[in-house]
Amino acid sequence: MDRSAVAVNYASALLELGEREGALDEYASLIHAVADMYRDTPEFRHFLETPRVSFDDKKAVIREVFGGKTPELFLRYLLIVIEKRRFRLLPEIDLAYREQVDEKEGRVRASITLAHPADAALRKQIGSELSELFDKEVIATYKEDAELLGGIMIRVGDRVMDGSVRRRLRDLKHTLREPHAV
Repeated sequence: MDRSAVAVNYASALLELGEREGALDEYASLIHAVADMYRDTPEFRHFLETPRVSFDDKKAVIREVFGGKTPELFLRYLLIVIEKRRFRLLPEIDLAYREQVDEKEGRVRASITLAHPADAALRKQIGSELSELFDKEVIATYKEDAELLGGIMIRVGDRVMDGSVRRRLRDLKHTLREPHAV
């Protein structure tokens, strides 16, 4: 089984726990925070990855750090991830879990890139049109890229909708270079 399939399975297990507890979004925040710690804190990552610390000691530290601050069921889940040596998958589990929760809740995430900052009215219009297009609630994140020159680029999952001036100029350049039939 490949890493991503294993991460999806672990995310599915967490989804079941979150549903049982009525805490889908809370668990999303928690797994995201732990995945961020693993990804962004070299000391935490090294602690989990080093063979010098036994798994019992790792679990004891995790229980001490997270105990009382997270639901017991989430803590037990995290301890199993560590015991099964799946801590390297935490970022992938985080992503797979968010995708599963979004699917269950009828949401879709969109990454929207514009050449210039979007004001509130434009963001609302884009969100509304995307919600209508996908027939789901859209959770949008915005970023700027001056290289687009103008227009918009939208990424939803594997789907990319590129309405940028940069792409249009590239297409025009390609069209002008093609030999035309007479």
